Amino acid sequence: MATTMTKEEKYKQMIETPINRLIPTLAVPTIISMLVTSIYNMADTFFVSQIGTSASGAVGVIFSAMAMIQAVGFTLGMGSGNNISRALGNREEDKAGEFAATAFFTAGMIGVLFWIFGTAFSKQMVYFLGATKTIAPYAQDYARYILIAAPFMMCSFVMNNILRAQGNATLAAVGITTGGILNMILDPILIFGFGMGISGAAIATMVSQMISFGILFYQCNFRGDCIRIQASNFHLKLKIYGQILHAGLPSFCRQGLASIAAVVLNFAAGPYGDAAIAAMSIVTRFMMFINSSLIGFGQGFQPVCGFNFGAARYDRVLEAYWFCVKVAVVMLTVFGTVAFIFSRPIITAFRREDLQVIEIGTLALRLQLLTMPIQAWVIMVNMLTQSIGYGFRASLVAMGRQGLFLIPALLIFPGIFGVLGVQMAQPLADVFTFLLATGIVMGVLKELKRLQEELALTRASEI
Repeated sequence: MATTMTKEEKYKQMIETPINRLIPTLAVPTIISMLVTSIYNMADTFFVSQIGTSASGAVGVIFSAMAMIQAVGFTLGMGSGNNISRALGNREEDKAGEFAATAFFTAGMIGVLFWIFGTAFSKQMVYFLGATKTIAPYAQDYARYILIAAPFMMCSFVMNNILRAQGNATLAAVGITTGGILNMILDPILIFGFGMGISGAAIATMVSQMISFGILFYQCNFRGDCIRIQASNFHLKLKIYGQILHAGLPSFCRQGLASIAAVVLNFAAGPYGDAAIAAMSIVTRFMMFINSSLIGFGQGFQPVCGFNFGAARYDRVLEAYWFCVKVAVVMLTVFGTVAFIFSRPIITAFRREDLQVIEIGTLALRLQLLTMPIQAWVIMVNMLTQSIGYGFRASLVAMGRQGLFLIPALLIFPGIFGVLGVQMAQPLADVFTFLLATGIVMGVLKELKRLQEELALTRASEI
């Protein structure tokens, strides 16, 4: 039976364990949880796609709303998590507790507001998100239960990041993975067994999110090696919110712009019919599945990076970054190559009866898979800059892929190239984001080397 580590043992683990052992140890459970999350997102798309093309498109439309929920959850979660890692690295446990409580309770309140207003204006919301008249009824049915789950989803994102920030990635994975597996089991039972259609998929997601919330809440509050989420530590202080938002802004840019880009994508694909919206929805979900393995790996890197930056171990920050870059590029290249070969069967599995969905989706998927290696570089640059508190530069990188380049591409290229413009917008955005990220990270790496040299000189003068 595994023993619980003391906080001192956890601290030593984070700043002394060899990088090539520490990061995989933290990353493997996170990769599993991210893959399971992506699989159950794909499960919704897969099972709902069996109902019809319009129903499949509805999942893509409501994905935009879910991306907004994720944007808030990740902003507060990553923002508090990065501050928690640095606070613990600097042995400021009380400060870490304040970040945890503030992020958790804020997420819960925003989630409740999202549920209330989303439900009150659900019809206007689905059209705003890009639904067509044939997709809208399905989208409203799906959104009804997803909105109820919003507070639980937001708080779960926060707790997941709080646990990972302390080096407790396995505990975080238990909550996410359990909910994901439950969702995959409930989907076919409720959709087909009970004849609930698309509402059944949404109820399955809602229930699984509530179960995940309960498990994560227990992990955070009833283990001796975890920071407890206590109401007494919740303070409406501008300074605390400023620090959380500064560190979490890259996540907001990434997830928030992903939501906006998803809406723009729906409108860009709309003129080419429900099949185009459904096809791009399937491609988006599948690409999220592949990228989730890298994001999970990167999230194993982030607490190591934050801890060691807080402890002034700049040498380990640099070592961890280059180790992760090498692994990430190889990982996505392999995944991308295999998926490229089987692109058509992958799309066909979701919507076998609609040849138009298969044709549009296959080409879009192949074009996006071509940029897999450079996506690995971009994501690792984003995670490095965010973890060490370089919020503005991290935000620029995060904004590039889903905002600075993708949204303009979706607004311009479909008018010139038709549906091909929709299909090639994302890979073109990836290329420009790679160039931006490279320019930014070169400067950051130089700064880290300078800090390392200055620290070495200071210690030498003290001897």
